[in-house]
Amino acid sequence: MRMEGLMTALVTPLREGSVDRVALGGLVKRQLEAGVAGLVPCGTTGEAATLSNAERDEVVYCCVSETSGRIPVLVGVGTNDTRSTINHARRAETLGADGVLVVTPYYNKPTQEGLYQHFLAVAEAVSIDVCLYNVPGRTGVSLHPDTVARLAEVPNITGIKEASGNMRAVSEILLRTDALTLLSGDDFTVLPFMALGGQGAISVVSNLVPELMRELVDTAAAGALDQARAVHQRLYPLMQALFLESNPIPVKSALAMIGLVQEEFRMPLHPLSAVHRDTLRRALASLGLGEGAS
Repeated sequence: MRMEGLMTALVTPLREGSVDRVALGGLVKRQLEAGVAGLVPCGTTGEAATLSNAERDEVVYCCVSETSGRIPVLVGVGTNDTRSTINHARRAETLGADGVLVVTPYYNKPTQEGLYQHFLAVAEAVSIDVCLYNVPGRTGVSLHPDTVARLAEVPNITGIKEASGNMRAVSEILLRTDALTLLSGDDFTVLPFMALGGQGAISVVSNLVPELMRELVDTAAAGALDQARAVHQRLYPLMQALFLESNPIPVKSALAMIGLVQEEFRMPLHPLSAVHRDTLRRALASLGLGEGAS
C-alpha cells in the first residue's frame, strides 16, 4: 500500500449504544469524494479502546466495502498486550485491510527492546503493511529514533505515524533511515513535518474539511510552502478548537453540529463542555461550516 498523502483518522459514529453503520458509510463516501489518500479507522479518533471485537469488525468491514480498493484502509489494532494486538491485526487482514496501525503499548511502559520485540512480533504475524504509531502523550512511552531505524529493516514495517510533536525526533528518524514513510500524527505539525521531509499525515481535522487538509498536505509535499502556509493559517483556528478537549470529543461534537453524526460517545468520554462550544462553532463558521451544513 502507499502510505502517503492525506489519510483521515475516522471517528466511529454511534447511535443508541451501537455503531451507526449508515452514518459511517456516509463519512467514508464523503472522504472518497474529497480525494483523500487513505482511511484510518479504529484508531484514537475512532474510540477503538472502547469498541468490542464485533464492533471493530463492523467498522473495518464498512470501510473496506465502501472503499472497494480505491484507497488504502489502515486499521488501528494496537493494544497494550502483544497477543491481543496480533489477534486484531490478523482479523483486520482477514477483513481486507491494506495495513495496520500499531501504537506503542500503553500503561506497561516497555523498554526500547520490548517495543522492538512487540512490533516485530506483530509484523511477523501478518503479511500486510505495518505502520508504527508513536504518541507518548497518550501512552507514556516514546519510540526512540534508533528503535525506529531497527524496525525499518523489517520488510513489512513500512511507515510511522509520528505524533510526539517533536520535530527533532522527525529529523533524527530521517537521518537514520529512508525506508519508512513518515506521517504526521498532529494536524498543527503537518506543515513543518512535511517541510522536513515527511510524506503525509493521518489527520483529525480532515474529518471535517478533507479538501482543505488535502490541499495543505499536497502543496507542502510539492514544495509550495507559501501556499501551504496560507492554508495552514486558515485551518489553524479549527486545529486549535479540535484539541480543546481530548480527541475525539471536539471532532465528534463538530461533526454532530454539521449534521453528520450523533453526538454520542463511549464512556468515559463525554460530550464537549459548554464553555468550548462557542469556540468550536466559530472555528467551523470561519470555514463555511455552520449548523446543518455538510
